[in-house]
Amino acid sequence: MLNKKKINTVYLSLGANIGDRVSTLNDAIILLKLLCGDLVQKSVIYESEAWGFESDNKFLNMCVEMSTYLTFSEFTTEIKAIEKKLGRTEKSINSIYKDRLIDIDILYFGHTIVNSREFTIPHPRMHERRFVLKPLADIAGDIIHPVLKKTTAELLRECKDVSKLNVYLGQ
Repeated sequence: MLNKKKINTVYLSLGANIGDRVSTLNDAIILLKLLCGDLVQKSVIYESEAWGFESDNKFLNMCVEMSTYLTFSEFTTEIKAIEKKLGRTEKSINSIYKDRLIDIDILYFGHTIVNSREFTIPHPRMHERRFVLKPLADIAGDIIHPVLKKTTAELLRECKDVSKLNVYLGQ
């Protein structure tokens, strides 16, 4: 009997606001493909002001869809390793945000709902952030949030965040 592993569809948000932001995002995608699975599609890159803290550095953000045989636990371990390899030293502490070389957030992992000390999936604040919803809507506008029961397109229309996003032309 063959051991069939489940294929999971994963949506990620990638962001960077210091260093060579485009190279960092591209390096993250290369490592994601190498360590986590197949890249199905990616959004364009958007540039925006920092969200939740003051910074002179603008963020580049994008979303990707991946297909993986990894379990949730295996996937999160690889994401942490990729962030560390790309220079990320720590996640935000007590929701205090700061400039970062790379940030990779799991938005959706299949139909999995996780509420633990370490992770909340779907991402608990994605519906509040235009810089997440816009690139996600570009690649998955019809995906239904399993908790809020709305599509990404609906969440984007209802989002109260009015931050300005610009397609980054230096891609």
